[in-house]
Amino acid sequence: MRPAFAGPAVPVGVDVQVESLDSISEVDMDFTMTLYLRHYWKDERLSFPSKTNKSMTFDGRLVKKIWVPDVFFVHSKRSFIHDTTTENIMIRVYPDGHVLYSLRVTVTSACNMDFSRFPLDTQTCTLELESYAYTDEDLMLYWKSGDESLSTDDKISLSQFLIQKFHTTSRLAFYSSTGWYNRLYINFTLRRHIFFFLLQTYFPATLMVMLSWVSFWIDRRAVPARVSLGITTVLTMSTIITGVNASMPRVSYIKAVDIYLWVSFVFVFLSVLEYAAVNYLTTVHDGKDRKLREKPLPCTCDISHTRTMLLDDAYSKSDVNGLAGYTQGPVSSGDKQEHMVVCLSLANEATAAKKKTLRGFRIIQNTHAIDAYSRMIFPGAFIFFNLIYWSVFC
Repeated sequence: MRPAFAGPAVPVGVDVQVESLDSISEVDMDFTMTLYLRHYWKDERLSFPSKTNKSMTFDGRLVKKIWVPDVFFVHSKRSFIHDTTTENIMIRVYPDGHVLYSLRVTVTSACNMDFSRFPLDTQTCTLELESYAYTDEDLMLYWKSGDESLSTDDKISLSQFLIQKFHTTSRLAFYSSTGWYNRLYINFTLRRHIFFFLLQTYFPATLMVMLSWVSFWIDRRAVPARVSLGITTVLTMSTIITGVNASMPRVSYIKAVDIYLWVSFVFVFLSVLEYAAVNYLTTVHDGKDRKLREKPLPCTCDISHTRTMLLDDAYSKSDVNGLAGYTQGPVSSGDKQEHMVVCLSLANEATAAKKKTLRGFRIIQNTHAIDAYSRMIFPGAFIFFNLIYWSVFC
């Protein structure tokens, strides 16, 4: 039975020394911590006379014979008390009945993480302690020395995170079936190291985007070179995206790294589409040139808007006979000199209007111009995206 049974609540002070922060798992959303958990309370039933006022120390075998606080870790997944070479439990009893109960425990507890800014994120995890059976009317759980009740080893470090701070809080927790309980919180803030992800994710993705731009400088008729380069960059970006998502939980929102990788993927994919458009327009243009070379030029002398050329006597008969297929006719009878009218088939006003209409599409029809503009537009747009991305998430 607890001390002062049926009387006021037993004050139980707690302090914690964090020995190590073993791991942080993004996939399971939990952390593993090894710590020394110490409880302080007074039980007059354990007081004893002593002339030297020295305490008595016992091992874990005494725990089953006396009352100890039933503190447990809220939201813990796994926990155990170390037992090498014996159980790491110590009880120290003072002559006035004060008791120190210390144990070394490793606990794996849940941590609700927000990955919307991953890998430029900061996570705050909490380890919660609470009495399992005793409400605040029977046991008053509190931090023994306030914020100084929590101490950490200066050598604690993590490969992916920088531990910014540890601090303690306390509050009441309510359960509808059993009542109010004192709950203690160990809060610690972690800031992720970005350098690893720069090397493994951002730099490779950026290099793939820049590699896709190389196709803009390759001749448009080198189909195998440009197609293989485009497909290689697309598949590489897909591999990078798959590798990043494999080490992350399947969250339903977009992460910061997803934005960067998918925008990079869009840039790579657009470079492939750009060559598809260039290749198509090149094929169409070559087909038109082939038809023009194979099609004969007919004489359209009888159409309106025909222009005439007057040839006087200075031209020889052989020169005139060389204009085969053209209509000949004399000039008016008032002129004494004989002239010959040659009807030439020239471009009429409809053809000129058609050229004027197509003038606005010269850039689209000119495949060299598409590649030239892509060399400036793609890098400029990607640099602009990077400026916005890093200014927002940093």
